[in-house]
Amino acid sequence: MVITLKVKVFDEMHEKDLENSVNDFLVTVGDGVIDIKYQVAISMFAEEQIYCFSAMIIYNDSDS
Repeated sequence: MVITLKVKVFDEMHEKDLENSVNDFLVTVGDGVIDIKYQVAISMFAEEQIYCFSAMIIYNDSDS
């Protein structure tokens, strides 16, 4: 049996959007998830704070 690892990266401006994207993807992967990495970045543009919510999912692709 060959195990093929893959990654999927998500990047959203709102944490709820990231949550929805990740949850939708997790349904398709099932129990093949190896790890999830989460990160928040904040930057300034003029007087506005800009947030970037991202996640990387490492998973076993059983279809390969």
